[in-house]
Amino acid sequence: MKLVVQRVKNANVVVENQTIGEIGQGFMVLLGVTPTDTKEIADSLVQKLIHLRVFEDENEKMNLSIQDIDGELLIVSQFTLYANCNHGNRPSFTEAAKPDLANELYEYFVEQCKKENIKKVETGEFGADMQVSLQNDGPVTIILEKEI
Repeated sequence: MKLVVQRVKNANVVVENQTIGEIGQGFMVLLGVTPTDTKEIADSLVQKLIHLRVFEDENEKMNLSIQDIDGELLIVSQFTLYANCNHGNRPSFTEAAKPDLANELYEYFVEQCKKENIKKVETGEFGADMQVSLQNDGPVTIILEKEI
């Protein structure tokens, strides 16, 4: 499982000209799943995400978590995080999980985040053509990965 976490001032996701997810200050999270991922891996990454201290404290040091600032989450499934471009110029996505498993673990990840006292947890639409907009704050972008 791989997360691309962006600290944002705001973010939204649009499907068919309709905003389906929108947040203020917090994290925009792109989530990719591999065939070997499990709920235990998802649980571990949820804990890492919600305790990640990248928001500034009163001394302008990155020392606060999303819970500390009462921040929000926008979580979007993105199989292209597992693109393999080692052979030619057209990416292969064989390292990404099949849609059934990917959606199951994506939904599980979102539900676990909702249980963690996060002010607001919004999502994209699994498998849809989405337009994502965000205002990266910093910019701060961090990749979190957990492997077996």
